[in-house]
Amino acid sequence: MALVLFGSLLGSIGAAFLKAGAVALTRHWTSLAYNWKLLLGVTMYLLSSVFFIMGIARGELSVLYPMVSLGYICTLAWSRIFFHERITSTKLAGVGLILAGIIMMNLGSR
Repeated sequence: MALVLFGSLLGSIGAAFLKAGAVALTRHWTSLAYNWKLLLGVTMYLLSSVFFIMGIARGELSVLYPMVSLGYICTLAWSRIFFHERITSTKLAGVGLILAGIIMMNLGSR
């Protein structure tokens, strides 16, 4: 479970770096080649997949896979902190639904 949670956190940080790198892109291909934020974001996404694979190899997929959605909650926080995006009531309702779904999936495994 810890591996999946760590992978989810790493993936959400990777998403923030992808956004930061994407903002810096221009129409010239060299902006892609020298974009360390974009490269770091892709690397973190790939690394998060490694942790996810290691985690699901040792547990129930139906319980662990919904935990990946916790990354969406972390991404909401990173978007507010780093990009000053608004957190609306609709987004908070989505967070509530994600948490309710994870709880229900875990209760269903007992």
